Amino acid sequence: MIQAATPPLVLASSSASRRALLDAAGLSFEARPAAVDEAAIKQAAQAEGLTASEAAMVLAEAKAERVARRMPEALVIGGDQLLVCEGRWFDKPTTLAEARENLLWLSGKRHELVNATVCWRGGQRIWQDITVARLTMRDFSEAFLDAYLAREGEVLLASVGAYRLEALGIHLMAKVEGEHSAILGLPMTPLLRFLRQHGVVLA
Repeated sequence: MIQAATPPLVLASSSASRRALLDAAGLSFEARPAAVDEAAIKQAAQAEGLTASEAAMVLAEAKAERVARRMPEALVIGGDQLLVCEGRWFDKPTTLAEARENLLWLSGKRHELVNATVCWRGGQRIWQDITVARLTMRDFSEAFLDAYLAREGEVLLASVGAYRLEALGIHLMAKVEGEHSAILGLPMTPLLRFLRQHGVVLA
């Protein structure tokens, strides 16, 4: 057993990739999606002139706090990821047509995936982290893009970049810089370091 019996670990997210990362690390946890208006929070952050890192942290904090208020005995993990390219913030596409448009815009460009992670316990934040991954898309043909979208389908609508690096999305890339788990939405190296320091995971 690599994990202590207490505190219970809770992921304040419905993200399948974040759940998969915690599962792969052998952690026992409960997923409790947080009901927050992400679009409104992001819009307010932009209006206030926050950086992408600051906005991602506000979102991660809102998710973790919402769940932690109901479960003060748990250690609650909140996370958020923003894709930024040339000053433009991207949202998850709502249709495959929008995914196509976004990918054409990103083609040949370098973008950043800004990850904010926070942990709450006992009614307060006890840890936070910002991790940034940088990816460069290659120049790809529209014929390739259409084949890619047809093959991947609506699963892409769950990704802010309309790609899954662990699947066919790797074909879009010319260069990848950063921790793989950060690209998937939850930087595991800093999170596990924190969990070891606090006795949640055996050192």
